[in-house]
Amino acid sequence: MINQQLLNPKSIAIIGGSNNVHKPGGAVVRNLLSGGYQGTLRIVNPKEDEVQGIKAFHDARELPPTDLAILVVAAKYCPEYVELLAKEKQTRAFIIISAGFSEETKAGAVLEQQILDTCQQYGAALIGPNCIGLLNRNHHSVFTKPIPKLNANGVDFVSGSGATAVFILESAVIKGLQFNSVWSIGNGKQIGIEDVLQYMDETFNPDTDSKVKLLYVENIANPDKLLFHACSLIRKGCRIAAIKAGSSESGSRAASSHTGAIASSDSAVEALFRKAGIVRCFSREELTTVGCIFTLPELKGRNFAIVTHAGGPGVMLTDALSKGGLNVPKIEGPEADELKTKLFPGSAVANPIDILATGTAEQLGIAIDYCEQRFDNIDAIAVIYGTPGLTQLYEAYEVLHQKILECKKPIFPVLPSLHTAGPEVAEFLQKGHVNFSDEVTLATALSQIMRTPKPAPPEVQLYGIDIPRLNKIIYGIENNGYVSPQTVRDILSCAGIPLVPEKVSTSKEQLIAFANEVGYPVVAKVVGPVHKSDVGGVALNIRTEKHLALEFDRMMQIPDATGVMVQKMLKGTELFIGAKYEERFGHVVLCGLGGIFVEVLKDVSSGLAPLTYDEAYSMIHSLRGYKILKGTRGQQGINEQRYAEIIVRLSTLLRFATEIKEMDINPLLADENNVVAVDARILIDKS
Repeated sequence: MINQQLLNPKSIAIIGGSNNVHKPGGAVVRNLLSGGYQGTLRIVNPKEDEVQGIKAFHDARELPPTDLAILVVAAKYCPEYVELLAKEKQTRAFIIISAGFSEETKAGAVLEQQILDTCQQYGAALIGPNCIGLLNRNHHSVFTKPIPKLNANGVDFVSGSGATAVFILESAVIKGLQFNSVWSIGNGKQIGIEDVLQYMDETFNPDTDSKVKLLYVENIANPDKLLFHACSLIRKGCRIAAIKAGSSESGSRAASSHTGAIASSDSAVEALFRKAGIVRCFSREELTTVGCIFTLPELKGRNFAIVTHAGGPGVMLTDALSKGGLNVPKIEGPEADELKTKLFPGSAVANPIDILATGTAEQLGIAIDYCEQRFDNIDAIAVIYGTPGLTQLYEAYEVLHQKILECKKPIFPVLPSLHTAGPEVAEFLQKGHVNFSDEVTLATALSQIMRTPKPAPPEVQLYGIDIPRLNKIIYGIENNGYVSPQTVRDILSCAGIPLVPEKVSTSKEQLIAFANEVGYPVVAKVVGPVHKSDVGGVALNIRTEKHLALEFDRMMQIPDATGVMVQKMLKGTELFIGAKYEERFGHVVLCGLGGIFVEVLKDVSSGLAPLTYDEAYSMIHSLRGYKILKGTRGQQGINEQRYAEIIVRLSTLLRFATEIKEMDINPLLADENNVVAVDARILIDKS
């Protein structure tokens, strides 16, 4: 629970405050004082009479009633202090900076639970333990540096790690990113990242609250809560970016299916962020760069003009933007010719617009004006402007400052000379701007933002799924494990997923009769072994009865064979759809190129069931092999709409069948007309 005693306390007691600013107890006092805290500050220290100019209490029992207590004492003393303060001093908010709790030992976990029980009993808010504290415009209750510039238009930052929060702040301050609040939740015993988002969502005021949220997440305790409130905030006009650390631990296991081998807890995170509309980042630099981009006017298109006085960085930015799906279109025509007459000879205007190293501040402004007012095919402007140390840049950066204020198109300043022109950059940032010192990092972050879809609608559409029949089929399955081919067909048919004609039998004569009925060529596959190709259990392009009979006899000799499946042989691009049930998240649905390469290439996209058509299209378009699906070298592309429809239908079916733990449909064969499932496996666990 988050309350006003935590956010805007009229009085704060620091248990363990000291004169030594090189220790947490002294540093938090220093930060509160230097931050201009307006309430009453009280210090408890049994050995000091005065702490940093404030009269100290020797015993917490001497304290008057106090709103917020910050504990910077050994873990073993914390439960007793919390009990005393909550019961006798009406303290209704606690920030426990101390470590030594559940993150270290079982005994520490017991202490942590005692603290939580007391807070719950008295209705008190609890941040931590094992955190750096809470920083907002009312009080700087942290023991660390840097303290970023705070204002209502800054970003809200919530971190599951104290040390990482400090490093992210370091990265942000250098860029000029300003903050509204910084939350370090530590062990998150009562208030986790999801709870902070919930509070921000439920109390959101579009006129006064920050519209940018940055998250550093180590554990997603409640995916549904995170999804709900992130979606809600984004629909209210906020923008959210997050790092999820620990993804490589993935909970992977020896898997008997393609989906089991590929899917992981990281797939679930990727799917959750996609559904919520959260921009996923993978480094501190990327997160703070995205945060800086979020503070600028929203990018409405994909076409960039690059204004620079250094050719190389302009080329690198062009390459990085193009690689990320953004455009640096050629600028030509009368307006371009006119601009060139206003620059020094040798300048280039085709885009990048290179005004040369000798270009003046006035010429910089002219180039920006042309991009803003005269070039209609430009949506945004990147300005790369540094110095080799020959001149000062105050005049040029003042021009850039004015143009950022005047222009409707977003301007992205890339000011790389942090050492040589440090004072000039600092003055520019002091005016409230941000700086992207590396052009490729900027392009990478922009590309990630543009690839992130809008939040999915919360409503579940049934899309004609036969739920009663699905429930009846699953109810009739007696044993856990992979179900029979016929049961697979029955389950998929409940979602209207088209299936290639097939027959499974132990009778050679029945299979030959089926092949004659559907027409040759056909495919034969062994039934029983999971990985058919690995045991020689697949035969393609069978064109005669004699060939089919020989393959039947051979396959029935394969260990664990229980029959042979014959299918009509189809042609097309091989696709893959899979699904895996992840605890707390639900079903993660995967799609990508299929066949034997799915595990090798691992070019898959993930989404969280149930999926909308927009989500399915986003998954398909984010595949590295998407150009193959669109058609290449004269070949027709696949029916993308049909592929998306099958993904959506499958995801909706899974929403109502949690007993399905893994599913592979591999391959689906696709052409310009249709997409048909050729082979599928479903793992059921009803326990």
